[in-house]
Amino acid sequence: QVQLVESGGGLVQPGGSLTLSCAASGSIVSVAAMGWYRRSPGEERELVAIITRADDADATTNIADSVKGRFTISRDKPKNTVYLQMNSLKPEDTADYYCFAKLTHRGTWPSTENYWGQGTQVTVSS
Repeated sequence: QVQLVESGGGLVQPGGSLTLSCAASGSIVSVAAMGWYRRSPGEERELVAIITRADDADATTNIADSVKGRFTISRDKPKNTVYLQMNSLKPEDTADYYCFAKLTHRGTWPSTENYWGQGTQVTVSS
């Protein structure tokens, strides 16, 4: 079984910073993609940032326009952990943030499957 465990959410004032982390555990063989989505109240889930071809030398990062220049995604490959550094936070960044991973583990090799974390709440308010 694969688990995604998130941490780092909380309450922050506008202009502040937070770092979310997500650690994937289990018998992971390879990671195709790893990143973050969010869902604001009354809104659809949207992509925030993602690393694709994550295990390759030419891994690609995709960041939503709404957070570009403020959010940075990074990955610690040996730890299978992805981070979302969020700076200059705005009230509109308030949402539940979900870690996502597309990966192969020993039970499903060679097929990949999608996994989601339980979500961590980020509230930006004064």
